Amino acid sequence: MTATLDPSTEAGAHALERLATERMGWLTSVTPGGQPQTLPIWFLWADGEVFLYSRKTAKRNENIKAEPRVSFNLETQDDGDDVVAMEGTARFDPDGPLCSQYPEYIAKYAGKLEEYGWGPDHMDREYPIIIRVTPTRWRGVG
Repeated sequence: MTATLDPSTEAGAHALERLATERMGWLTSVTPGGQPQTLPIWFLWADGEVFLYSRKTAKRNENIKAEPRVSFNLETQDDGDDVVAMEGTARFDPDGPLCSQYPEYIAKYAGKLEEYGWGPDHMDREYPIIIRVTPTRWRGVG
């Protein structure tokens, strides 16, 4: 598969719809010692990339500094169908918008932020590290 999804195909359009609407994804980074670590993340699909805020103390930050190659996937159906998975390169974006400055992110996660008693100021304080993942290869799409 290629690094881009073709919205003119049924599979590409479906994958892009899921990326735009699903609230949870799974990001796998690798420790400097080579151990994969997979954790759920809140994310936005923005400008052809996965965009996420990372907690200041998240192990993924050190992992990505040491090894920027990661994988990202969405949940499958119970039978394992409807795979949306990619390999990509992660990078830190020190100039990106903090949560309080990103209304699309706040709108997507408003319910969870309220449920946890978090506001955008909490996210700015505790999750100030912006990570963007650029796809290098899609798997299971198409």
